[in-house]
Amino acid sequence: MRAELLLQERHQIAEAAFATIKIWRVAEPVRGSHHDLKYSLAYVVSGVCVLRYDNEAGKGDHRHLGDQEMPYRFSTPDALLADFWTDVDRWRPQ
Repeated sequence: MRAELLLQERHQIAEAAFATIKIWRVAEPVRGSHHDLKYSLAYVVSGVCVLRYDNEAGKGDHRHLGDQEMPYRFSTPDALLADFWTDVDRWRPQ
């Protein structure tokens, strides 16, 4: 089975900021993850990715906040999206 694209979105947040979301269903878990999803969610400001959630092969589920990388505990796709948008809201200027 090839990867099945479940969600692909691009949201313009501000003139110089946007978010991209891609989630695929895969036949086998990505090395380091324990579920059947591959994902990449990013928030880009002025051409710089300042926030990213992904499960790159070998690293498993993790997120990048600025220059920091930390593990992410994946539970459900809905929780992943909610956590990502919460972090986007925290990053955005008030």
